Amino acid sequence: MPPRRRTDPADGRAALARWQDGADDRATRATAVRFTLEELADVAPGRSVEVRVPPDGAVQAVEGPRHTRGTPPNVVETDPQTWLALAAGELTWDEARAGGRLRASGDRADISHLLPLQAARRR
Repeated sequence: MPPRRRTDPADGRAALARWQDGADDRATRATAVRFTLEELADVAPGRSVEVRVPPDGAVQAVEGPRHTRGTPPNVVETDPQTWLALAAGELTWDEARAGGRLRASGDRADISHLLPLQAARRR
């Protein structure tokens, strides 16, 4: 069962659109990050990869062996601006890694095939 959404999709899309238009206040950014993380978990349900975007959110996604304690073996971590750019297709996975803006560890941590998120593309 996919995780329950906490962010209303309409609110999440609106926050993401505001971020894409240049808004950078904490509330807009946090809502956009949480929406896109929830979207990732919806597109790739599972618990084998933990995606962390401090301080705004984290989610477990991708089918595979479930992790329950301690530091997960498959972790993606990045800052909010980089995550939103990845989710929206404004930055590629390879560009983010090459620029040191993204850390991914573990065999399943490469989630580049899931990005950009369809729900995060400009409409």
